Amino acid sequence: MPRTPLTLLGALLMLAVAAVLVQPAMAWQAAQPAASPARAHSVVDPAIAAALKDVSAAHIKATIEKLVSFGTRLTISPADENAIQSGRGVGAAREWIKAEFERYSQACGGCLEVKTDSYVQGVARRVPQETEIVNVYAILRGTDPEAAKRIYLVTGHYDSRPSDDQDSKADAPGANDDGSGTAVSLECARVLSKHKFPATLIFLTVAGEEQGLLGAAHFAKMAREQNWEIQAVLNNDIVGGDKSPGQDPKVVRVFSEGIPDPAVGKEQEIRAIRNLGEESDSPSRQLARYIRETDHEYLTGGFGPKMVFRPDRYLRGGDHTAFNQQGFAAVRFTEYRENFKHQHQTPRTENGIEYGDLLKFVDFEYVANVARLNAAVLASLASAPAPPANVRLETKSLENSSTLMWDPSPGGLAKGYEVVWRPTTSPEWENVDQAGSVTQVTLDRSKDNVFFAVRAVDAKGHRSLPVVPKPER
Repeated sequence: MPRTPLTLLGALLMLAVAAVLVQPAMAWQAAQPAASPARAHSVVDPAIAAALKDVSAAHIKATIEKLVSFGTRLTISPADENAIQSGRGVGAAREWIKAEFERYSQACGGCLEVKTDSYVQGVARRVPQETEIVNVYAILRGTDPEAAKRIYLVTGHYDSRPSDDQDSKADAPGANDDGSGTAVSLECARVLSKHKFPATLIFLTVAGEEQGLLGAAHFAKMAREQNWEIQAVLNNDIVGGDKSPGQDPKVVRVFSEGIPDPAVGKEQEIRAIRNLGEESDSPSRQLARYIRETDHEYLTGGFGPKMVFRPDRYLRGGDHTAFNQQGFAAVRFTEYRENFKHQHQTPRTENGIEYGDLLKFVDFEYVANVARLNAAVLASLASAPAPPANVRLETKSLENSSTLMWDPSPGGLAKGYEVVWRPTTSPEWENVDQAGSVTQVTLDRSKDNVFFAVRAVDAKGHRSLPVVPKPER
C-alpha cells in the first residue's frame, strides 16, 4: 500500500525528534576518555623499553619450529638416551631447552643458573606407567641482597599431546599448545638475561601439563616447601594467535582467580572475602591489573590484555592453578579465540577439515607481542620495591573518612607510597593519591563506597604490586 503524505510527514518528524534526543547522548559518550588504569603519571623505564625491542618474532618462530621438529613431546613418550639421540620425544625436547638456557647464560657471562626439577610420577589416570617428569628452568638472581629474595616467574609447558593422550607414537606438534608458551618463557630469558634487576626472575618450562598439571604441581609444591618468595607467576598457555576466523590479533586474555579454592584449606579466608566484598581483590587479580597498567606504559601498538575474572576457561585447566593452590599469585595468558580443532588433535584431514596443532596456524608476531608484555611485567616487577607490609584500614568507629596504615616496604628501595582506589563496581584501579614517604594517611573518602590499596614507589617511578588493606579495629 502506498504511503500517504501525512504518514510520510509523521515519520520524518519522528526521525527528527529522535535525532535531537540521541545527539547529546552520542556527543556525551564520545567525550568520555578511554578507560585507563590509575597512574599519577606515565613512567617508562628506558632500559625496559630498550629490552622489549630485542624481542624477536623471527627468533620465536625458530624456537617453535625446533619444538615441533621433535615430532611428539608427549610426557609419556620415550625419553631414554636412544630417543634423545634420535631427536624425537619429550626427552629430546627437554635437553634442547636446557641447552638453550645454557646458551643464553653463556652469552651473558654465566648470569643464569640453569637447573632441572625432576621426579618419578607413579601410575595415574593419564600416566600408564612410572614416568620421570622433568621441569627445566633458569634463574636470573637479583642484584640487591634483600630484593633478590623476591621471585617473579614466567612459565609455559613444553609437553604436547595427540588425540589419544596415551598414544606415544603419534605425532603431536604442539606448535600453539604449548610451543608458543614455551617460546615466551625462553624469549624472556634470552632478552632479560642481558639486563640486571634488583629482584630475581625465574624462566620455567614444565612437563606433564597434559597429564594433569603434574610438572607445575611438583614445582609449586617444592617452592612452597622451601619458602620461596614467589610474588607473581605468569603462565603462558596457547598464546599462538591461531590464524582462524574470529581471532583478534590485538588481544590476549588474562585469566585470574578471585576466591581461593576451598579444597586447599581456605575456608576462613573465604568467609573474610565474602564479608568484605573482596571477591575481585585477590593477589592474582592485583597481578592481572598490574599487567593492564604495564601494557598501557610499554606496548603502544594497540596490543593489550583482556582481563577475564575467572580462574580459567570452561572444561579446561592450566599450570597457574597449581601455583594458586600453593597460595601464589598466578595468572594465565591465552589467545583471544581458540580453535579446538588445532588443539589436542592428531594431525589429519577429515571431511575437508584440517586437524592438528601445526606450525602454519601460529601467528609469530602475536607471540612476540605476548612475550613483550610478559617481559615488560617481569622487568617492571623485578625493578620495583617490595610491596608495603601489613596494610590496614582503620574500622574503629563510624565515620566518612578513611585512614590507611602500613609498615614500610622491606628492603629500603621504596621512596614513597601511593593509595589507589576505585568504585566497588569497577574492574580496575581508577584513581591514585600520592601519600609521600609516610606510613599512614587519612582520606576524605568513605571506605563504604570504594576499594583501596597501597603500593610502594621507588625513586625512578617503579611501582610494586598493590596491597588491599585488612580491616583493623
